[in-house]
Amino acid sequence: MAHEDSLPGTRITVWDLPVRLFHWSLVAAIAVSFLSSEEDSVLAQWHIAAGWIAAVLIAFRLIWGLIGGRHARFASFIRPSAVLPHIKALFAGKAERSVGHNPLGGMAVLALIGGTAAVVWTGFQLMGGGSEDLHEMIAFGLLGLIAVHVIGVIAMSVATRDNLVRAMVTGHKSAAGLPPQTRESPRVLAALAGLAVIGVSVLGILRYDPAAFTAGAREEAEIAEHATASLARAPAASHSERDDDDD
Repeated sequence: MAHEDSLPGTRITVWDLPVRLFHWSLVAAIAVSFLSSEEDSVLAQWHIAAGWIAAVLIAFRLIWGLIGGRHARFASFIRPSAVLPHIKALFAGKAERSVGHNPLGGMAVLALIGGTAAVVWTGFQLMGGGSEDLHEMIAFGLLGLIAVHVIGVIAMSVATRDNLVRAMVTGHKSAAGLPPQTRESPRVLAALAGLAVIGVSVLGILRYDPAAFTAGAREEAEIAEHATASLARAPAASHSERDDDDD
């Protein structure tokens, strides 16, 4: 492994391409999901497709958190014991730059992935008669987490003079003030494994819902939901009719 230069004015590689593609793809999927949540929205027909895409992205991120680049791996930023000292440093006005996610940012990543997964799961449960109120409550909770995340990113960018949004776009940060880093060689097997997870996830979803990634899947799901509800009511109605006949 070659050492990346840490002299002022040079830049180091932090976020690998798969992490950046995941991040901005998930942003787009969540945005479409919220914008299409109302039935009269022009994007309404893409609501379920956006949810399925988010599910595929989560599956990829979970495996990439184990085999991806150094700063993409969960082991590099999930540090619960470091969260409290980090918060104390922030309140003391001693915010420091970090190469990857800082301890609080790492916990935010887990919360956002978990929150998105919960929204996706409760959304797909609606196809079989799940709770719409629960789905909406978790969705708004996720929206609150996203707001806090964005505020945190902006605040840390200002406090450390480190443009975190730009870093997630380019994958690079200024090396000034950061410890020397080693340049990782391309992880071909990891990339192939990540693509395999995406492929298997898509195939599994299509087997469950052939129209998952097409426009109009929402209408088909609502028809299926109404049909399920009708079937559930049918036995009760038949029982009531039999009681009337007995009388």
